[in-house]
Amino acid sequence: MGMLSLPGFLSCGKKKDFSLTDENDAHSSDSDENSDRGNWSSKGDYLLSMVGYAVGLGNVWRFPYLTYQNGGGAFLIPYTVMLALAGLPLFFLECSLGQFASLGPVSIWRILPLHCVSFCFLGVGITMVIISTFVTVYYNVIIAYALYYLFASFQKVLPWSDCFSWADEFCSKTQIVSDCNTTLNGEIIHANYSFIVNNNLTCINGTMNYKPVQFPTEQYWNKVALQRSSGLDDTGKIVWYLALCLLLSWIIVGAALFKGIKSSGKVVYFTALFPYVILLILLVRGATLEGALDGIEYYIGRQSNITKLMEAEVWKDAATQIFYSLSVGWGGLVALSSYNRFHNNCYSDAILVCVTNCVTSVFAGFAIFSILGHMAFLSKRPVSEVVDSGFELAFVAYPEALSKLPVSPLWSFLFFFMLVLLGLDSQFATIETLVTTIQDIRPKVMKKLRMPVTQGLCALLFFLGLICVTQAGIYWVNLIDHFCAGWGILISAVLELIGIVYIYGGNRFIKDVEMMIGTKSFSFWLWWRTCWFFITPVLLMAILVWSLITFPNPTYGSVAYPAWGTAVGWCMIIFCVIWIPIVAIVKIAKAEGNIVQRIVSCCRPAANWGPYLERHQGERYSHMVDPQKKKEHEIPTVSAVVY
Repeated sequence: MGMLSLPGFLSCGKKKDFSLTDENDAHSSDSDENSDRGNWSSKGDYLLSMVGYAVGLGNVWRFPYLTYQNGGGAFLIPYTVMLALAGLPLFFLECSLGQFASLGPVSIWRILPLHCVSFCFLGVGITMVIISTFVTVYYNVIIAYALYYLFASFQKVLPWSDCFSWADEFCSKTQIVSDCNTTLNGEIIHANYSFIVNNNLTCINGTMNYKPVQFPTEQYWNKVALQRSSGLDDTGKIVWYLALCLLLSWIIVGAALFKGIKSSGKVVYFTALFPYVILLILLVRGATLEGALDGIEYYIGRQSNITKLMEAEVWKDAATQIFYSLSVGWGGLVALSSYNRFHNNCYSDAILVCVTNCVTSVFAGFAIFSILGHMAFLSKRPVSEVVDSGFELAFVAYPEALSKLPVSPLWSFLFFFMLVLLGLDSQFATIETLVTTIQDIRPKVMKKLRMPVTQGLCALLFFLGLICVTQAGIYWVNLIDHFCAGWGILISAVLELIGIVYIYGGNRFIKDVEMMIGTKSFSFWLWWRTCWFFITPVLLMAILVWSLITFPNPTYGSVAYPAWGTAVGWCMIIFCVIWIPIVAIVKIAKAEGNIVQRIVSCCRPAANWGPYLERHQGERYSHMVDPQKKKEHEIPTVSAVVY
């Protein structure tokens, strides 16, 4: 999710299926194990939804750039290490948690209630959901950008392939010399380039200065697609065609989730798999272009710099990319896994999805850099000058490269269609996370209201996103991404680990997992215990502290944000995380006894914590009360250390 890991925002990724509109509920069926909430129709539905959730835009527009920036192929070493130490342990934990209790990211915190039926770490779940809400607003705007470029590709000549009527005097496809040194009458002089040309002189190599020019793709992105204003202060008008693309993207999301996981689980067979077909096509085409090898070498070839591994920043980038790429800490993994059957092998699922995600990132890098190498060859510039990430890669650098290919509209269509599919997969899961959170409040009522609630939520988020399709919209998109998709997720992930491993009990949680996947040996759990108890929380805390220390003020390119814009960003992230202490303080205040007794009472699972269905509760949870009934008792806490 990253950052535009998006997350990873953005990714968070995603697909699912849920909904009910009548008694013959489409969300659940006679074959479902859990008739209240429904289950995935098949294992394939779930796995592809998880792959789509994890594999997002960040795999295409951030990982390749980070690999190039941090030593090429050498970057795969810290990337793989961080996958094993931070990404996979958290991914497995969240998948197991959701599957065990069949609850969404907020209700799952009845594992640690604050006061009887209230939840001790409820604030963590609320933080996850609020951050997901912020991110889903701007993430669909990015899909709208991709839809606009996709429709613009249906022209014989791509509209950004040259400096057309919308361009200004700074638009140029090649560098323009401003001045240089030359030899005149035996003396070296410095002269304007027009003087050099008029007198048939020649510039001395290495002395040329160039005018500041912009490629047609850059001006098209700013002047035509975005109609970008001068800054956040200048809101301007709503860009009507972007608003229509945003509406279309929300209509697609709403339609795919019309019947919840029963419909989205089928849609993902196309949205999750077809991007791989497009990537393969782009890779094959890119590999046949002149200069492609230069791009690949910059990405992962002979220019790999193993000495980069000595720099702490490289390891920080690897850990951050893994964290956001896998979409842990957003609540989506918990939500999607909550629709699994109780005895599903969530362990093998977690490994399969994580490996698929990382392999996709590496594979995408080859496709991206092969074409960027061709772009560098044509422009006679080093690859380093055409490499970029995020918006600049997706909507400036890559369209520039695509415009130079034979049958360029076809390749442009395929590329932006791929971006749309990657984005939609992530949106499916994020919206399903929000709907699941609402559903868990009243599961039986939501069986009949799921469809209108889903459609209403999509409509509300569309209207909230309109600010992001004004002429200042890109500044709002960047602001939300800069703050909400950053260390707020790290905070929730750290507290999630602390709550489950150190308060609920890591060994107790392992016993819960074994109820689903069967008893495992001590050696099997040794690695997971080591990561959950020590390595993963330490790594996340280190990344969090580093991120806070190095947290920069927001900018978009060379445009600085006004003070009030930065303040709005801080207000957004504070609004996301403030629920953690607020809920804790309120619930402790309502508890009985002295302060120590109150805190202790808040660290006990609720009486309704455990497997959702009675037949799965076994002897360990034989005391569990009906989840739909009010409980007045709590389950004694067993220490994670001595259990």
